[in-house]
Amino acid sequence: MTAVLTRPDDESVRPDPVEALRPPTDRELTLLGRGMPADRLRGWVVTLVLTVIGGIVRLQNLGVPTDKGSPVFDEKHYVPQAWQVLRNGGYEDNYGYELVVHPPLAKQLIAIGEWLFGYNGWGWRIMPALAGTLMVLLVVRVARRLTRSTLLGAIAGILVISDGVLHLQSRMGMLDIFIALFVLAAFACLLVDRDQVRGRLATAVREGWVNESVWGPKLGFRWWRFATGLMIGLTFGVKWSALYYIVAFGLLCVGFDVAARRAAGVERPWLGTIRRDVLPALWAILLIPFLMYFAAYWAWFASETATDRHYTEIKDIAPGVWGWVPPALRSLGDYTGNVLHFHETLVTPKDNPHPWESKPWTWPMGLRPMLYSYNGEVTGCGEARCISATMLIGTPAMWWLAIPMLGWAAWRSIFRADWRYAAVLVGYLGGYVFWFTNIDRQMYFFYATPLAAFLVLGLTLCLGQILGSARRGFERRGTGLLVVSLYVGLVVANFAWLWPILNGIAITNGQWEAERWLPSWR
Repeated sequence: MTAVLTRPDDESVRPDPVEALRPPTDRELTLLGRGMPADRLRGWVVTLVLTVIGGIVRLQNLGVPTDKGSPVFDEKHYVPQAWQVLRNGGYEDNYGYELVVHPPLAKQLIAIGEWLFGYNGWGWRIMPALAGTLMVLLVVRVARRLTRSTLLGAIAGILVISDGVLHLQSRMGMLDIFIALFVLAAFACLLVDRDQVRGRLATAVREGWVNESVWGPKLGFRWWRFATGLMIGLTFGVKWSALYYIVAFGLLCVGFDVAARRAAGVERPWLGTIRRDVLPALWAILLIPFLMYFAAYWAWFASETATDRHYTEIKDIAPGVWGWVPPALRSLGDYTGNVLHFHETLVTPKDNPHPWESKPWTWPMGLRPMLYSYNGEVTGCGEARCISATMLIGTPAMWWLAIPMLGWAAWRSIFRADWRYAAVLVGYLGGYVFWFTNIDRQMYFFYATPLAAFLVLGLTLCLGQILGSARRGFERRGTGLLVVSLYVGLVVANFAWLWPILNGIAITNGQWEAERWLPSWR
């Protein structure tokens, strides 16, 4: 998507054909950086092949396991609610249960699968599986854009296919894989917006009017920033954790804009960003997500029997200063307040803790995984007693490197001004640090699902440095390629080892014990 750049006086700019042949200036080169790879067709072939492989891996035997035909673990919350959504045309209405504590979008998506395949494992898991498959495509494209390398994009695709967290969450009728997908899509749109902004400023530099104002030029409508807001809005329609990505990606967008204006030689890049970019960014990354949040409740607003649809009327709550607000919006506000209270007070009893609860400081290395299902009365492993279990485990060959990766990313961001690491760091921390604000509440490892894609992207950047540039010589490149190949092979082998307990395959008790490496995994 493009926009016509205009001078501050709004006159159309027509580049001089002779001027267009002039070699680019240093500022233009700084703005444009290294261009995208020229192998566009091969890049898409690699992307699509890896996406198909990822889809096959995620879709195989998707209906297993179940709890005697019913959902397992937290599927028991969201799958029935999705069935209510399907029955009612878009909303939940179970007052007897009333544990509807998240926005409806993900449950509406799960309901599509139940409409297609029925109330069974395939029905309630097909949409999460498709979301996980789309994440493979996005990771390949994002990594390719970050590194300007189709090879490294392919490596990122292999890593994301081989991650245990994303694999199992793609095979569960739960909400978090949708958050991971939409957050990654927002990040991808923001990266394209960054490149587009720098391209527009490079045009202004080339044509000599970038400094006709001390604030720098206007950049026109930024469609990719608008798309970023839409993707965050979809995240908001799944869970409230999108609020933190609004802050994280909003700050990242401002940082990108300041850096671009400074690189273009704008006299006052900070003030120029505040004057030219911040207000439109607030509209795109703040207002649009909130509008989409309300849009996610379209069926709730249109109903008469949705959960707490007429809460203020039923409870006879005096509107007070909010009398000018329509009753439906006041009911949603009170309903939201009740949900907020539920989350704030969802603490683990000290005398009866949840056996698989974990705290956020254990998540980067996946030190406390989660048992989703367990059946010790199955056959098919070659012994009299077999076990079928699914456990949410991040592939250790990747997750155990999270702390070194984050440390290296911070060092590169601060001391080398490497925007790629800074962007990945913002994406990772945007979904992580806020969990420390209330450490008494119940928390589980699956909350770390959105972190997985940024872990893969950070590791891919590190692998790119290990691989080295082809210009550094055959021996250096060959050594780097060997190290990278060995590491990728280790990740795939590690994923293959975990395969039985990621997919509920019947195994012996001895193998079940061998799969759980650490005491905290038991």
